[in-house]
Amino acid sequence: MNTGQQERVERRLAAILAADAAGYSRLMEEDEEGTHAALTALRRELTDPKIKEHRGRIVKTTGDGLLVEFASVVDAVRSAVEMQQAMAVRNAAVPAGRRIAFRIGIHQGDIIVEDGDIFGDGVNIAARLEALAEPGAICVSGRVRIDVQGKLDVAFDDMGEQQVKNIARPVRAYHIRPAVKDGGQAAVSSDAPAPPVLVLPDKPSIAVLPFANLSGDPEQEYLADGMVEEIITDLSRVKWLFVIARNSSFAYKGRAIDIRQVGRELGVRYVLEGSVRGGRDRLRITAQLLDSTSGTHLWAERYDREIGDMFALEDEIALSVVGAIEPSLRQTEIERVRRKRPESLDAYDLVLRATRHAYMAMPDEAARALPFLEQALALEPDYPAAHAMLAWCFHARFQRGGHSEADRATAIRHAHVALKEGADDATAIGTAAFVVAFDEHDPATAFAAFNRAAAISPSNAFVLGFGSVVLAFSGQAELAIEWADRALRLSPFDPLRHLPFNAMAMGHFTRGRYEQAAAASRNAIESNPPFSLLHAMLAASLARLEQVDAAKLAAARVLVLQPSFRVGGTLRALGLPPEVASPIGEAWREAGLPEE
Repeated sequence: MNTGQQERVERRLAAILAADAAGYSRLMEEDEEGTHAALTALRRELTDPKIKEHRGRIVKTTGDGLLVEFASVVDAVRSAVEMQQAMAVRNAAVPAGRRIAFRIGIHQGDIIVEDGDIFGDGVNIAARLEALAEPGAICVSGRVRIDVQGKLDVAFDDMGEQQVKNIARPVRAYHIRPAVKDGGQAAVSSDAPAPPVLVLPDKPSIAVLPFANLSGDPEQEYLADGMVEEIITDLSRVKWLFVIARNSSFAYKGRAIDIRQVGRELGVRYVLEGSVRGGRDRLRITAQLLDSTSGTHLWAERYDREIGDMFALEDEIALSVVGAIEPSLRQTEIERVRRKRPESLDAYDLVLRATRHAYMAMPDEAARALPFLEQALALEPDYPAAHAMLAWCFHARFQRGGHSEADRATAIRHAHVALKEGADDATAIGTAAFVVAFDEHDPATAFAAFNRAAAISPSNAFVLGFGSVVLAFSGQAELAIEWADRALRLSPFDPLRHLPFNAMAMGHFTRGRYEQAAAASRNAIESNPPFSLLHAMLAASLARLEQVDAAKLAAARVLVLQPSFRVGGTLRALGLPPEVASPIGEAWREAGLPEE
C-alpha cells in the first residue's frame, strides 16, 4: 500500500439516539443498590426490548446512559416515544423522589463506524440534544423533525436555534413531550402552548423546591416541608437575593422535574433541592444548589442529625443551609459578572466587580475596586452595599496605606451612610460596623450594628466573620472564637475565611495560647497571602513561642507586603484597648518589626 494513501474509513447515514437518566447521581448517593437494581430492571424489561423491537443497535452503555444507532429515523423516534410513554405509566406508582426519568436526544447525520463504535458530529449533536431535553421528554434536531413530519402522530415544540458545546453552527431543536392521559393511556405531546419563559430578575434569584421524603414516614414529610419553609424565610432576609415564594415553589411537590424547566417557569437562575431520609432515631438531610441555566451543581452538603426537638432541628438545618449557600452564591455571581460585557453592568454588577479586589484588604487592590464602586453610586447614590464596600476599601487604605486622615474620614462617612440606608441589608451593616470599630474607634456603635445585622440574618457568615475580628481585637477572646467557629462551620470555604481565622489567632494570642494562635494565623495566610496583618499575627505568635528565626521571617514578609508598617502607628490606627495593644505590640517588637 502507498504510504500516502489513507486507510478507507467506513461511513454511513444513521439516526442516533442518546439517552441518560436525569438525577442519576443524586439517586445513587441516596440509595446506590436500589437505584442500580431499578435501572437494570428498566433496561431488561423496557428500553432494550423497545430498541430491539424497532431495529435499533445499542452501541454502548455508560452507567446511566445509552447510545443507540437506527437505520431509520422514524424507527428511532417511534422507539423513543414508546419508551417515554411506558416510563410515564411506570413512574405513576413510584414515589416522586425515587423516579427514574430518561432524557433522550435524537439526530440524523453522517457517522464514522470503527470496531462497532460510532463517531462524528452526528453522535455529538445527539448527545447535546439529550442534555437539552427535560426528564421524561425527547429533544430532536430540525433534520429529524423534517424527516418524521407526517409519518408519526407527534407534535413538536420549537426550541429555536441552540448553540451547543463543540459544535460550531447552531442546531435547531424541537421538544417532543409524551404525556399520560387519564386511565393510564399514553399519548404524545399536547399542542397546548408552552408556559412563557420569565425574564431573570436584575439580582440573583433562587427557588427552594420541596425536599423529597425518602423514608415514607409522614412525620418526616412534615419536617421536610417545615425545613424548606424555614430556608425560604431565612433566604428572604438576604436582601441581595430574589427568592420565590413558598406557594410557587411547593407547586412542584411530588413532581419529577427538570431544573432548567423550573428555572424557565419561575424565572430564577438558581434552584435548591434536597431530600430527607431517616430511621427511628437519626435523620439524613441532603441539599444541593444548581444553576438552572446549565443544570450544573454549585454546592452540595449532607447533614446527619439525631431526631429530637423537631422545631430546633428545622432551625439548625435551615441556618446551616442558608449560611453555607450564601457565600457560594455570592462567589458564583462574582464569576458570572466577570464574564459580562462592561457596558451592560448595573450598580449591583459593579459592586460585584469591586468585591474580589476588596476581599484582598490591601491598599493597591482597594484602589482597583474604587472606580467600580464610584460608578455604582453614580447609578444609585443611596446603594448601601456600594457605600459599605467603599468604607471597607478606604479602611484598607487608611490602615495599611499610610494612615491618611482623609482616607479614615472617608471610610467613616461611607460606613455611616451604609448603616443608615442598609436598614435590612445584614452584609452592608456588618461591613460598616467593622469600619466603625477600627477607624472611628466606636465599639459601642459597632456592636449594636453587629447585633442588628445578626438579628436580620442569623446565618450570615460575612457578619460573623467581621464581628469575630472586632470581638477579638477588643479583648473578648472567647466570644470571638465562638463567632469565628460559627462562621467557619457555616462557610468553611468562604473567600473571606481569613477573617475568622485571624480572630481565632488574636483570641488565642491574648489568652496565651500561642501554638493555637500560630496555627490559626497560618490558616488565615493560606486564605489571603497578601494581607500583611495576618503575617504580623504569625510573627507575634512565633516570637512568644521563642521561635526567633521564624518570627523574623514572618516580620520580614510583613514589610515586603506593607513597607509602611510600624508598631506604634498600627496600634494607634487600630485603636486597641491597652490589654490587647500591650502584648501584641511587645511581640511585634520582639519579632523585629520597626517601632516608628
